[in-house]
Amino acid sequence: MVSLQRSGLMPVEVIVGLNASIVKLAAVVLAGVALSGCASGNAAGGGDPGAIAMPSGSSCQSVRGELNRLDSKGTPAKVDAASRGAKLPPAQQAEVDRYNQLLNLYLGARCHV
Repeated sequence: MVSLQRSGLMPVEVIVGLNASIVKLAAVVLAGVALSGCASGNAAGGGDPGAIAMPSGSSCQSVRGELNRLDSKGTPAKVDAASRGAKLPPAQQAEVDRYNQLLNLYLGARCHV
């Protein structure tokens, strides 16, 4: 341990000097972790789980057709209202739930790509 009298530094200067060294070390360690995370993410496909499978009897076209039918009935406006917390009648809430289910299926199966 260096004597404060021999180094000519005040106690605060020693503490600040140590903190700067710790911060530099932490920055180097974090950069290394970040780079290793990027490298492993690229090797494994970026952590993407991939497309989900369509249920039996469904296709991207059939799901898109049902979404279009619900779109023509004004379901997206009902979805927006429900997401803002509006209480909907049971029949409209069922449409909203079905729309969200179909949209999740459509996007999850990567039909939009």
